[in-house]
Amino acid sequence: MKIITAMAVASAATLFSPRGAAAEAAGPQVVRFMLQNGMDCLVIPDHRAPVVTHMVWYRVGSADEEPGKSGLAHFLEHLMFKGTEKNPSGHFSKILASLGGQENAFTGNDYTAYFQRVTRDHLEQVMSFEADRMTGLVLNDKVVNSERDVVLEERRMRTDNSPAAQLGEAMQATLFVNHPYGRPVIGWEQEIKKLNREEALAFYRRYYAPNNALLVVAGDVTPDEVKTLAEKIYGPIPRNDAIHPRTRPSEPEAMADRRVVLADTRVAQPSLTRNYLAPSYRTAETGEAEAIDVLAHVLGTGSLSRLYRKLVIEKKIAASAGAWYGGVAYDTTRIGISATPLPGVALEDLDRAVDGVISEIVENGITQEELARAKTKLVADVVYSWDDPFTLARMYGAALTTGLTIETIQKWPDRIRAVTADEVQKAAKKWLASRHFVTGYLVKPPAPPEKRS
Repeated sequence: MKIITAMAVASAATLFSPRGAAAEAAGPQVVRFMLQNGMDCLVIPDHRAPVVTHMVWYRVGSADEEPGKSGLAHFLEHLMFKGTEKNPSGHFSKILASLGGQENAFTGNDYTAYFQRVTRDHLEQVMSFEADRMTGLVLNDKVVNSERDVVLEERRMRTDNSPAAQLGEAMQATLFVNHPYGRPVIGWEQEIKKLNREEALAFYRRYYAPNNALLVVAGDVTPDEVKTLAEKIYGPIPRNDAIHPRTRPSEPEAMADRRVVLADTRVAQPSLTRNYLAPSYRTAETGEAEAIDVLAHVLGTGSLSRLYRKLVIEKKIAASAGAWYGGVAYDTTRIGISATPLPGVALEDLDRAVDGVISEIVENGITQEELARAKTKLVADVVYSWDDPFTLARMYGAALTTGLTIETIQKWPDRIRAVTADEVQKAAKKWLASRHFVTGYLVKPPAPPEKRS
C-alpha cells in the first residue's frame, strides 16, 4: 500500500492527458458515463496489448478524517485487503497472482484508490472482487489490531527514521495551520495507536459507496464492454444518500514568515526547503494555475532553470536546486523550492540567494526563451507519459477525484501554450512575494564541546 502525500503530488504536466493540436490525431477517446446508483465511470481504450488496468477511486482521503483520527483513511486502505465473507483474506490475491496480475492501493489527501492490472479476459473477475469489498468488508479485532501495528511500523520506517521526512511533516503542519492538509496522510503516531475496528467500519460505511466512487478502466476494452460489465457488477450496489459535497476550513491570512529547523545526527548533508501556499487547478482563477506551472518550471526544473543556473553554476554555492508545483488538489496546495548547499556554505546565505532569484523574477519577469522552453517541456512530458494505459488511468483518476473535468484535462496543453510571460510574472508577484510560506532547515547538530581533562 502506498501513501501519496502532498509533497509527492506531481505537477499537472504528469497528470493531464494531452488532447491539444499535437495529440489530436492520436489522442485517447475517453468515454464517461454514470450508473443509476451514481457511480462515475471512465473508459480509456488502448488496443495495443491485451491488458487492462482497473481502478476504483473513492472521493475520500486523509483531509476528510475527523480531528483526532488522523491516518484513518490510510488505515482503512490496509484493512480493505482483509477480505469479505465471499472472498476471505488472501483469497483474491492468490487468484490474482495465479493469473499473473498485479494489485495495490494508495491513499492521498483527497482520494483512496485500488487497482489491478490483468489480461483483458479477467476484467470481470477483478470487477466482481472490487464490487464485493465495496460493501462486504469483514473485520475482527485481531485483524484490526495486527494491521494497526503494521501501519505504525510503516510510519517508523517512512517518517520517524528519516530526518527529511520528519522535516517535511513539520513544515506541512506549519504551513496549513487550519486546513486538514496540515496532518500527515499516514497519521500522527499517538492517534494511529487509538484507531479501532468500530472507527474503521464507520468510516467505511460513510464513504465507500458507488455514488462516491470513480471507476476507471484503461486498456484493451471498448466502452460498451465496460458499461455492460459495470451495470451488471456495480449497478446493483445501493447508493448512500448520506454522502454530501466536501466542505473544509480555509487557511487564515499569514502574518509572518515561518521557519522550521530540524537538527539530527543522521543528517549527512544540510538542505533548505521552502513551501508556499498557492491555489490548485480547481481553486485558481482562470489561467492562474497554468501560469504557476510554467513559473515553477522556469524557476526550478532542470539545469537551465533559474535556481540551478544562479545557485549551482554561477554562484557555486549549491550542489542542487529545484522547484515544483502540486497543482492537482481539491483545495489550496503548494509551490515547493529546495536547495542543497555546497560544503562551507551556510543555509542562511543560501536562503538569501534563493530570495534573490525569486525577487528577480518578481521584479523583471522571465524571458521569452524561458517561456517557450518551459511550455514545450511541460507539454512534451504529458505526451510521453500518455503512452501507458496505467499512467492514463492515474492521470484521469487523480484529476476527476479532485474536482476537475475531462474538458480541463483535455484542453490543458492548449492552455499551457497560451500562458504569457506577463501572466507568469503576475503569478510570481502574487504567490512568491507573499508571507504564505514556510522555510525548513535540515541540519546536523553542532558537536558537543570537548571535555577538559
